[in-house]
Amino acid sequence: MASAARLKVVLQHLNSGDTAFPTSAEVATQSHRGRLRYTLENGLLIPEQRQFYEENGFLHIKNLVSAENLDLFRDEFERICRREVIVPGLMVMRDIAIIKAEFVQDQKAVSKIQDFQDNEILFKYCCLPEILKYVKCFTGPNIMAMHTMLINKPPDAGKKTSRHPLHQDLHYFPFRPADQIVCAWTAMERVDRNNGCLIVLPGTHKGRLKQHDYPEWKDGVNMMYHGVRDYDPNHPKVHLVMEKGDTVFFHPLLIHGSGTNRTQGFRKAISCHYASSDCYFIGVKGTIQESIEKEIVEMGRKKYDLDKDVTLADIWSFKGRLVQGERTNM
Repeated sequence: MASAARLKVVLQHLNSGDTAFPTSAEVATQSHRGRLRYTLENGLLIPEQRQFYEENGFLHIKNLVSAENLDLFRDEFERICRREVIVPGLMVMRDIAIIKAEFVQDQKAVSKIQDFQDNEILFKYCCLPEILKYVKCFTGPNIMAMHTMLINKPPDAGKKTSRHPLHQDLHYFPFRPADQIVCAWTAMERVDRNNGCLIVLPGTHKGRLKQHDYPEWKDGVNMMYHGVRDYDPNHPKVHLVMEKGDTVFFHPLLIHGSGTNRTQGFRKAISCHYASSDCYFIGVKGTIQESIEKEIVEMGRKKYDLDKDVTLADIWSFKGRLVQGERTNM
């Protein structure tokens, strides 16, 4: 474990946008001892990167996805927004400030699309070799794409509805173990504090899943934007400044969110949550995830006329798609 002084240096590097890792012979020795808790033995991550993820729960890789691919995804997103492409099961979300606006059309009316696994162009992101070679460092060789999103964070209308409350992604997932789940989140353009970059709380992936609720924001909060009820407000925060094509990989228990978009443009990013197909589903009734199950299942019943006995695990099992290796459990 790194000292508090070393962690402070690392945070200073990250907050300045510099992701160079301070070298340490001690870190290198520990990383080579074998399998660590959150990363697997692999030939890709250097010891400092493995140890950084172990300690902090995220890893920023620069210039990973090509501009050509990102432009392809942007074009397809715009076609979907114009309804030139129909994607089965796709969820289209709108910021509550946009919903109330008049004459908003095309991509300006959409703040996020989810579940694009049945669109072959966007699903190409989930299958990119440059992404998967990192993913398997966390999940192993049998990889499922479980949750897909393209975020189109809108300019804030002055009510701060474009921000995303601090949360843990595991809140939404009825599968375990958490240590074999990872998110890949790629900036489709420069992302910084002006247009609402990701904010992460390093090291919080070592904690437990916390209670989530809708935050009590004066001007409302977007659907499904739950926030952690109880966290240390004095915990160090890192604002992830990223260039187009940069990708951050992070653990599903890492507390994170994003700020308001104070620019006039729409901030775009594309992401996928991956899990080892060796993971297993759990029942969430009687747990702190029961409320999110009720909300998601009710939404599914209204949209797809689902059976009354469907569970959160049923929904995620249906949405998951194999991208590499064998589908063993999931």
